[in-house]
Amino acid sequence: MKEISLKVNELFYSIQGEGANTGMSAVFIRLADCNLQCPFCDTQHETFSEMSIADIKAEVEQYNCPNIIWTGGEPTLQLTDEIVAYFKKYFQCIETNGTRQVPSGIDYIACSAKAPLELLHKNFEKIDEIRCPIQKGDVIPEIALLPKAKRYYLSPIDASAENVAYCLQLIAQNPAWRLSVQLHKLLGVK
Repeated sequence: MKEISLKVNELFYSIQGEGANTGMSAVFIRLADCNLQCPFCDTQHETFSEMSIADIKAEVEQYNCPNIIWTGGEPTLQLTDEIVAYFKKYFQCIETNGTRQVPSGIDYIACSAKAPLELLHKNFEKIDEIRCPIQKGDVIPEIALLPKAKRYYLSPIDASAENVAYCLQLIAQNPAWRLSVQLHKLLGVK
């Protein structure tokens, strides 16, 4: 395989802090660059180091963990079928904004839906989870209009009492939704 490099913002070992895999140990590979400018984004995705996929794999292997979470920025700007296949021995999850198709071979797709419905349907036939970032006053989409997912989460953009209470109110009115808070931030872990 030709030498492929990725722009890596950071690579670290921690637990998944949100969604259905909360508490799962994983190696996070945060890729640089994003095609959106969300005002609540907590990642400085412009900063990066070029790393070959061989170097990334060597660093991942030192953690002896079977799970990888590709995140960003927007990981689909760099990930390809070939790269995902290179890491096939791992359970690979991706956290995407939904604006681009996910490479084949990804085992678990978590979409923090920020794309128009038409584009979400074009990019996803089925998905593992959809997380909608919510702040007080936001209107949630009807689940019937979203791509088919195993789980649908409302995720307060921060853990403020106001935003959490608003999400709980929306879930009480729309019980097909679940709550997903960023547990890693509440616990103070990366």
